[in-house]
Amino acid sequence: MLVVIALGGNAILQRGEPLEAHIQYQNIKKAAAAIAKVAENHTVVLTHGNGPQVGLLALQNDAYKDVSPYPLDVLGAETEGMIGYMFAQCLNNEMPKQSVAALLTQTIVDKNDPAFTDPTKFVGPVYSQEEATELTRTMGYTIKADGLYFRRVVPSPIPKAIVELDTIKTLVDQGSLVICTGGGGVPVAKAGDKLEGVEAVVDKDRASAVLAHDLKADALIILSDVDAVAINWGTPEQKNIKKATTAQMDTFDFAKGSMGPKVEAICDFVKQGGKIGAIGSLDNAEGILRGVTGTVIAEDHSGEIEYY
Repeated sequence: MLVVIALGGNAILQRGEPLEAHIQYQNIKKAAAAIAKVAENHTVVLTHGNGPQVGLLALQNDAYKDVSPYPLDVLGAETEGMIGYMFAQCLNNEMPKQSVAALLTQTIVDKNDPAFTDPTKFVGPVYSQEEATELTRTMGYTIKADGLYFRRVVPSPIPKAIVELDTIKTLVDQGSLVICTGGGGVPVAKAGDKLEGVEAVVDKDRASAVLAHDLKADALIILSDVDAVAINWGTPEQKNIKKATTAQMDTFDFAKGSMGPKVEAICDFVKQGGKIGAIGSLDNAEGILRGVTGTVIAEDHSGEIEYY
């Protein structure tokens, strides 16, 4: 099958870990080993998050006052290059005979998207409430709760199309494992017949769904640090979903800043004809494709929602 794998930010940096390059390398090496198992039997296109990294670059930008801070689209491009390089190297080491290509990717969004007036995309490190209050005062950041901590949020407009789609198709047809649409791709908008960068970070799961659909991929798998999608998460009534239809998933209200976009992305892909959409743990990537772990969302499922 042609499988688009979307890696969550935890594949690069575990929550609370310092943004050190060597720590990110260690995590990416583990992720590359899991991806290699899938690539043994399937054609893989890999996407990844960049929230912590783009947030760090923004902080570094603000600390140097001799030049104006770089906009978020430029920072996004920088993180695509950095993370793409790390993944390409680690995947080459895991699969020396496999062609691997890391491609800088632009994603078209609408300049009038309402997301620009309601930031929701988490970027950067986690803060205590005291640190968050200080950053709001001194930096003008918009900060929201992320679990027990607080993080900066920025606009996350809906992705419309991947600019480099034809190039990705060519590389896939030639047998390459393509790393692309990193961090959702660099956000750009049309200005007449030209493209221009916009101040935002595209949700990588939504962009991955657009990519998977336009590539006519067989499967879209979002890998994170959870074994499956859960209802009543974090409570004694928590239940992990094994298999459901898009209509059944639409009856739940998942958190907008975390699981919500992942479920929406998978459901959008399946509704538009994708065969398999799934969410699960990076450690069990190959098992998710076999349906023995993770949450599978498919229209051919009949009956009630299945739970573990």
